[in-house]
Amino acid sequence: MQEPERERHAGSSISRRQRVGVLVAMVTVTLALLLLALSLSQQKDKDFYTFKVVNIRGKLVSLEKYRGSISLVVNVASECGFTEEHYKALQQLQRELGSSHFNVLAFPCNQFGQQEPGSNQEIESFARKHYSVTFPMFSKIAVTGTGANVAFKYLIESSTKEPDWNFWKYLVNTDGKVVNAWGPTVSVEEIKPQIKELVRNLILKKKDEL
Repeated sequence: MQEPERERHAGSSISRRQRVGVLVAMVTVTLALLLLALSLSQQKDKDFYTFKVVNIRGKLVSLEKYRGSISLVVNVASECGFTEEHYKALQQLQRELGSSHFNVLAFPCNQFGQQEPGSNQEIESFARKHYSVTFPMFSKIAVTGTGANVAFKYLIESSTKEPDWNFWKYLVNTDGKVVNAWGPTVSVEEIKPQIKELVRNLILKKKDEL
């Protein structure tokens, strides 16, 4: 083969390789962008009710069952200085507003002062015996740090407020979005008007839809 012809073949081969390389790069970038868009879409669609958690009896349950109602999510503890005040007030709130439109959702946590050392069975027994609680209770979890429960991670990220002690209270609306959050020094009585307003609006909305 003559030298010019070899050069043409070599040039053609290089050109094909370049085109293939460009095509592969374009496909890779497109796939990466699609995956990023999908990930962002999934994150955007997340809300508190999309998560699954383990209840106090050890059964995996979906929080979807609470969608359409108002929730007050609380990290509880049995041996805290805020225990009696909060448990009594939370149960009173549950009794007043009822489970059709509102629920306290209690998540025991032993991260702060090791004030929830018991087993799930002991925690439930304590709450039922001393405060006659009727609101849903869930398995003991971590609410902060690397091992935090994913549902609580969502609450923290959405509210930008991270628990630093027991009895943090996160108010979640019917769509699973965080409306507000308060620490243990804010009493249930202080936040009751805001909760009752959300429940009242929900009841009125349901009546309008009938």
